[in-house]
Amino acid sequence: MREKNIHRVFVISLLIKGLDSLLEIAGGIMFLFTGSVTSLIISLTRGELLENPTDMVANGMRNLIPYFSGHTQLFWAAYLLIHGVVKIFLVAGLLKKKLWVYPTAIVVLFLFIAYQIYRYSYTHSAFLILLSLFDLLIIWLTWHEYNFYKKHPRFAEHAS
Repeated sequence: MREKNIHRVFVISLLIKGLDSLLEIAGGIMFLFTGSVTSLIISLTRGELLENPTDMVANGMRNLIPYFSGHTQLFWAAYLLIHGVVKIFLVAGLLKKKLWVYPTAIVVLFLFIAYQIYRYSYTHSAFLILLSLFDLLIIWLTWHEYNFYKKHPRFAEHAS
């Protein structure tokens, strides 16, 4: 029963990671093909600022505009697309129980965590810490599943 519950948590965490990956890919495409994120921010906040020029959220979004130069948009587009695509392939491989993907996913997730910690040193974003903790959970679950399938290959129906 314990293995069944751990496996359920593993699958649910992979589905969350897969959804996150799709959102990253969509964000990367938005950065690539939306003429300018600044235009989008201006469009989204225009009406609210006409109604209430002191609106905290709209003004906060407008304050982000200087951070979205062309080079910044290109960096985030590339980062989100690469990050999202890599994670989608890992999630698909893990859900298909491809044994070679398990150690690959562990290494890649550790590399993502290293980068997230590096970024944290600049941004101090609690989100990066939470994301890193979630990735650590997925690493542990992946390691656990991998060892289980190595010991009990009959449960890894599609193992290769």
